[in-house]
Amino acid sequence: MLQFITPLLHKAIQSISPCVLCGVDRQHQHSVCKECWQQMPWSKSTVQRQEMDIQVACHYGYPIDRIIQKFKYEQQLHFQNLLAGALFELRLPKIQAIVPMPISTERLLERGYNQSLIVAKIMAKQLNIPIWQPVTRLQQHSQKGLSRLERLDHIEQQFQISTTSKLRYRRVLILDDVVTTGSSIHALKLKLEELGCQKIYAACIASAES
Repeated sequence: MLQFITPLLHKAIQSISPCVLCGVDRQHQHSVCKECWQQMPWSKSTVQRQEMDIQVACHYGYPIDRIIQKFKYEQQLHFQNLLAGALFELRLPKIQAIVPMPISTERLLERGYNQSLIVAKIMAKQLNIPIWQPVTRLQQHSQKGLSRLERLDHIEQQFQISTTSKLRYRRVLILDDVVTTGSSIHALKLKLEELGCQKIYAACIASAES
């Protein structure tokens, strides 16, 4: 009986709670009102970066750019349902696990959380699949002043396989917040291939010009 009460209670609270964006109308879905949801800079398309197809929910424009920045750098975690909801607008492939983009220990200490992992947890629960984190990321340095090839090589060196477990998944989804050049997704993909992944997909909340 209790498992039915919680979703009903959540829906009741949502119906009387104000939209997390405009603060005026009531929430319609994913913590926002119907009008704000419709006014998102939707893309719902595929972009190609580093010879890899990446599904993107939105263009990196207002208001999703500000939402991501606040979520990522200002600890405004109440946007998590909106961001996960945007990703559910995509036609996601059949996968066995979600791999959130790892961040370095340095970044984790700065922010207190991995923003991609928070969104991945919501999606994994909804899809009833596990989160898989077999790769870690070393210290992230500025890429300014580096050529394209130097940048790619530099980023690839940041990723390391950290798992000793024999657990492997063949079909996985890399999840990140914003894709620009796609270098990080490409570097993570290479490590997952080393682990035996055969189908590696990628999805991002938004895409910015590379």
